[in-house]
Amino acid sequence: MFKNGLSITIFVAFLCCINIAEAQFKNKKNLPFTWKTDTINHSVPLSEIQIVLPKSSFPTLDNPKFVGKTEGLKMFFGKEPVIVVAINGFAKAYSLNILTMHEISNDELGGKSILVTYCPLCNSGIVYDRVLNHNGIRETLEFEASGMLRNSDMVMLDRKTETLWQQLLGTGIVGDYNKAQLNVIPSLIISVDEFFMRYPNGELMSKKTGFAQNEKMYGHNPYKKYDEKKNPIEHFFNSDKVDKRLPAMERVVDIENEGNYKVYSFTSIAKDGVVNDTFKTSKVVLFHKAGTVSILDENDISTSKDVGSVTVFKAIVDKKYLSFSKKDNVFMDNETKSKWDITGHCYDGKLKGKQLTIEPHSNHFAFAWFAFHPKSEIFKNK
Repeated sequence: MFKNGLSITIFVAFLCCINIAEAQFKNKKNLPFTWKTDTINHSVPLSEIQIVLPKSSFPTLDNPKFVGKTEGLKMFFGKEPVIVVAINGFAKAYSLNILTMHEISNDELGGKSILVTYCPLCNSGIVYDRVLNHNGIRETLEFEASGMLRNSDMVMLDRKTETLWQQLLGTGIVGDYNKAQLNVIPSLIISVDEFFMRYPNGELMSKKTGFAQNEKMYGHNPYKKYDEKKNPIEHFFNSDKVDKRLPAMERVVDIENEGNYKVYSFTSIAKDGVVNDTFKTSKVVLFHKAGTVSILDENDISTSKDVGSVTVFKAIVDKKYLSFSKKDNVFMDNETKSKWDITGHCYDGKLKGKQLTIEPHSNHFAFAWFAFHPKSEIFKNK
């Protein structure tokens, strides 16, 4: 294999570099390193990444089964939160409670390959396009949870190269696809009831996932009272690093404009139920509606507290800007007095049938968002 001693020396040096790199991960349980990740190629300090569980500890949901409205309303608690994705006239919803135990689903919808992710420690639910365009190459990837965390956020891996990806960012951080970026697919987090009201022909991910041990736990929360904590779990996130501008476990949504970020706390939006705002060049409206429970509160999520849903949209229809208000639990635009639902759909009035365009956003706990975007602007009520 080796023609001379120099080649052997280079090979041994290469192996040593790999071993040194792998040793830089936080690994208090001394779990065996079974990843084939190219650890030499990284854009974040390896010491920030913590090996918590063996690879594939969270079984991935690949092309899961779905049910329709009739069976879905029997199978799920109506106020349970789901991630909703609508593409080319097709709509699917993914239970956050189920994703708590799997964290990742590789699926197809409306001709697109999608990646549905949820990190319960950060309360971060984001949908990405699985088709990656990187260095002139276009390919469809499949993902799973790596068993690692960084800033308490899930680190994903793609099955092809086992590059490590930051879930909250959709960015490759270690491996062949280091610095590569997944594209976000707009989504909403609302309740099961709200999903089927807007999409009566939509599909809801079934509890029959094929993982018998996990199926017994659906409907229950393994992180009891997690969102009641003052700070995240210390073992995964140093409380001294928590950004003090908002309570660590405050729920927030984010928007981005030209590389700048702004966050809105659920508390600030719930105050009036509607926020009309301008951020840089974007005019947006944020809706808050009660009727969606936390999946990180009680063990039985049907008894969990109501935290509501927040959705964000571009405040423009037919090239005309609109402003909104909420009265008697009804969203209404001030220009035409038309009525809108939490999904941005107009169901009554002059603009009936119109749909607001989703402003790409996602839900998080404040500590997690600020860990990755410390310079974010924070919305404050006037």
